[in-house]
Amino acid sequence: MIRACAAADLPEGEALRLDGPVPISIFHTEDGFYAIDDTCTHQDASLADGWLEGCFVECPLHAALFDLRTGMPSCLPAKNPVRTYAVVVTEGVVYVDAPVPAIAGVEDVA
Repeated sequence: MIRACAAADLPEGEALRLDGPVPISIFHTEDGFYAIDDTCTHQDASLADGWLEGCFVECPLHAALFDLRTGMPSCLPAKNPVRTYAVVVTEGVVYVDAPVPAIAGVEDVA
């Protein structure tokens, strides 16, 4: 598990991008925290810059909609899913179950 942020630092309705060879976005919804690949599978836009609608994020470039729970696109132009990652909140800290090499400069606490 990778330490992403303090839960208090990511308000509900907001997203955080973790930069690395495989950028990951963390979203805080009313249902909790979700983590997915940050890059839209249609045209490489950052999903952290998109619009959060319940458990879906809308890509800011061409409005593809991805389900944060499954990574599946629910409308065109995206056809391929993004990867999802397990998220755990422990003692007020958000952790993401992502490959260690994916995130440069963050602490692996596994």
